[in-house]
Amino acid sequence: MTSGHCTAMGPRAGALVSLGLAFLVSLTAHCSHPQAEGATQGGLDVSRANLWASANTSLLQGFWCQLASQLSRDQLAALIRRMETQHVLLGAWQLSCLANLAAQQGLQGDFELHPTNLLLFYDLTQVREADCQAFVRRAAQGNTGLLANLPDQRATLRHRALACLGGPRLSLSTSDLLLLGVLVCDMDASSITAADPHVLQNLQRCPQLMATQQAALNRLLASGRTRLGPPGSWNLEGLQALGPLATYISPSLWMQVQEAMGLDFFGSIVATCWAGQLSQRDTKRFGTGFLEVKAKLVPSRPKRDTGQPFIRGDITAAMLHDDLFLVRYDCVQLESCLGSLVLRANLDPLLQHPLPAQCQQVVKAKLAQVYPGGVPEEQLQLIPSLAYLYSRAEIGQWHITSKDTVVALLAPDGALENNTEAILQKFLDHNGTITSALLLAIGGSHLCWMSPRQIQAIRPLEFCLARALDITSCPQSRKNVLCDKAREAFGSARTAHAYYSFTHPHLGGTPVEELRHLAQATVSVDIDTFTNLNPRVLQSLSVGNVTTLLGQNVGDLQKAHSHPTISSWLCSLNQSALGELGLDTDPTGPTGLTHSTTGTPNTTPWTPHLVPTSDWPWSTDPSSGSPPAHLGYLPLAVALLSGLLWLLYWSTPGPSWNHSQGICPMASKDSAAPAPLAGKPGLVGGAGCLPRPRCMPHAQGTWPRPTS
Repeated sequence: MTSGHCTAMGPRAGALVSLGLAFLVSLTAHCSHPQAEGATQGGLDVSRANLWASANTSLLQGFWCQLASQLSRDQLAALIRRMETQHVLLGAWQLSCLANLAAQQGLQGDFELHPTNLLLFYDLTQVREADCQAFVRRAAQGNTGLLANLPDQRATLRHRALACLGGPRLSLSTSDLLLLGVLVCDMDASSITAADPHVLQNLQRCPQLMATQQAALNRLLASGRTRLGPPGSWNLEGLQALGPLATYISPSLWMQVQEAMGLDFFGSIVATCWAGQLSQRDTKRFGTGFLEVKAKLVPSRPKRDTGQPFIRGDITAAMLHDDLFLVRYDCVQLESCLGSLVLRANLDPLLQHPLPAQCQQVVKAKLAQVYPGGVPEEQLQLIPSLAYLYSRAEIGQWHITSKDTVVALLAPDGALENNTEAILQKFLDHNGTITSALLLAIGGSHLCWMSPRQIQAIRPLEFCLARALDITSCPQSRKNVLCDKAREAFGSARTAHAYYSFTHPHLGGTPVEELRHLAQATVSVDIDTFTNLNPRVLQSLSVGNVTTLLGQNVGDLQKAHSHPTISSWLCSLNQSALGELGLDTDPTGPTGLTHSTTGTPNTTPWTPHLVPTSDWPWSTDPSSGSPPAHLGYLPLAVALLSGLLWLLYWSTPGPSWNHSQGICPMASKDSAAPAPLAGKPGLVGGAGCLPRPRCMPHAQGTWPRPTS
């Protein structure tokens, strides 16, 4: 936090930061000693929560709905506007509940002042007809990937956008495309092909194109209707202006491009990757397609006894630094002309090229000849792009002593996920430890592939400090183990609300009894977390349980009713139960929704159904349970940005969570009845905070314009 930020925050916010720094020390001590007594109980009254309106970006990223729900309308409006001016990036679990709070306070009408990502979660039925185009234009600037667990909201947003244009059209004009923005990424192939060529600018914002969309892109480029003109007239500047879309150009189109121009662009792509401005995945996709049809670009050389074309002389270090190396040498020539000494000394530049799979196999075989006892550790850090080729037995020959080696091998373009256990085990066998820094570096998806024994070996402190991990893609068996580990790390949180804020990423393994306890404690679970619950456990929850568990977020069922986890649960309900939820009897139908036609938003605060507190799994009696503990295990890595918010809320001392019971014990075999989706993980989430490989951009941005 810079001094400039402190000055901008003003004296009241500055005092909050000072308290936060002191609180950081107490949090560290508490995380290190779960049963510590006498934790600092300082804090600010919730009435001063309007400090958020002057908070900086780091503080706002720790936003939590439980506290925000106690803000006045003006305070909440100021908070949302502050998030927009500070460009605060929130997760789906934060945005979904914030959207509901804004709707309750009638703030949706101020959407022009709200973050674009927040608009994606708003109730679209409440958008006025007069505001339709302005709303869609702004929402279409957001990240629709945040709606991964809300498929119906995403579909409704697309239909609403087309309705604003007067309904589906045979061809989208330039003005239509300016309105639709990133929503074009969800359009079908025929719409892309028929659209104005300006559609290329929309498609550049898509994280990835489906196969049918790739085919539509190539048909559009082949038509010659774009600024590039027909393929035979393409130039370097025009190709570079396509950005990552150029990596989808088909081999048949490259055959029509002038040879010299194709070579220039190939060299620029390799240079762009070497500069870390293009992912290895995109570079390899381009290289494979280009090399498939451009093998004849370089005239055949005199042949060796093998009968294969041969470029005079063995491959040298200088040749490996040539952007056109792969055009000059194919995989057969690579095997014949690459010597052991050059390979040893130049493995890194060699692997920076977008090697086709066949060439990767050649390099792996040569490494086995050079290092028959296993690749040495200093070279292991250079081969993440080859790691997926190695078997568990071959990994068993490696010596891994550094966490940097683990991080390199488990990079996004590195080892297969099912090799995670073997790689980590080699590290552990050499006295390595799984720290919070390592967990954050490799990301939550690799937790899914660690063995239960490895997960149990993680110290609670380290798990505590690395709580912000996405494990939604884990199989159910791993979610159960991780939930048990979360109980061990966070079980001393003194209230259900505190416990939920710490463990919501790990609740996918929670048994039905504990979900009922959370419901009774009036914890409003966000829809993103709800969709990642165990589908089998969810079958045992009644409509009342789910309504109370979701609390003020219950309306979000309409936005996610076709999500596999929710759809399976809805299919188990009778017509009367579906009516209570405002859903059709056929949740898998084309709409599955019944909306009010009054056009008036429901601003009535949600009222929970309370039960006797003696049935809760945490203690509320000061005379029983563990001694007071301040906020459970707040991760040190995010303590300053989210711990300050907790200071605003947890200002009154209270007894700690009953650690002997916890909220996440392992579910027994008979804790839930079988269900259609039993044991399945549901919709796959994000990949977590993985370290980027050397040919990976550090952030989404403007496509680079390298020179040939």
